[in-house]
Amino acid sequence: MRVRIEEADITKSILHSYLRELSRNLQLDVAIGGAGPSGLVAGYYLARLGFRTAIFERKLSAGGGMWGGGMMFNRIVVQEEGKAVLDEFGVRCQPAEEVPKGLHVADSVEATSALCMGALKAGASIFNLITIEDVAIRGRAMVGLVINWSAVEMAKLHVDPMVVMARKTIDATGHDSEICRMVERKMGPKLRTSTGRVVGEGPMWADKGEKALVRNSKEVYPNLFVAGMAANAVLGGPRMGPIFGGMLLSGKACAERVAVALKQGR
Repeated sequence: MRVRIEEADITKSILHSYLRELSRNLQLDVAIGGAGPSGLVAGYYLARLGFRTAIFERKLSAGGGMWGGGMMFNRIVVQEEGKAVLDEFGVRCQPAEEVPKGLHVADSVEATSALCMGALKAGASIFNLITIEDVAIRGRAMVGLVINWSAVEMAKLHVDPMVVMARKTIDATGHDSEICRMVERKMGPKLRTSTGRVVGEGPMWADKGEKALVRNSKEVYPNLFVAGMAANAVLGGPRMGPIFGGMLLSGKACAERVAVALKQGR
């Protein structure tokens, strides 16, 4: 029997479903700012461990800069360790041709789509078109994020935001490291860096930057961790360009460190 389609029923279905999802994510184990590759990978591993995890993305599409590959050639490069993460997500990789062994090439559209699907199927929630405009801090520790619709920011409207509480937060907002910069503005030079502030990323150096990225994916303020390019930007590591193995490994390493902190109750 054909169901009669009523516009009001379509709207009601969207509203009820979305609001239920948002309501169940107001008290989180982990809030992740930025749905780029590192944020998606971190969300995947944390959700798979059973932690209530939500990712907030300012833009319409999740995936960050991975969609565009290198200079809009929709291919990405990963090293052996990064390929292991893509293998877990079912992404096809081919050995890079005419270069030294150990590098692999993947389709950026396939890789980004797989990361999005993997994070969702693991149980993470992804909210796009949400801007993080401030942080919630109690004493000297992060306790949540202040969020608003991205359209409000774009239109420069004065509309009060709402708050999502979280035991741990991951800044995966990329080069701008926006969450850490908010903490710096509100609390002063209190970050666990050489200057107490966001150091800023260094110039391009793929080999050094890839290695630094995993090391830098850690807690930089009580309850606040960094992953992806935000990690190198906050701690002063180089940028890497369109090699994404470090981004994937950073998300995994950050998730592991967050999980340990949550299990230890700190």
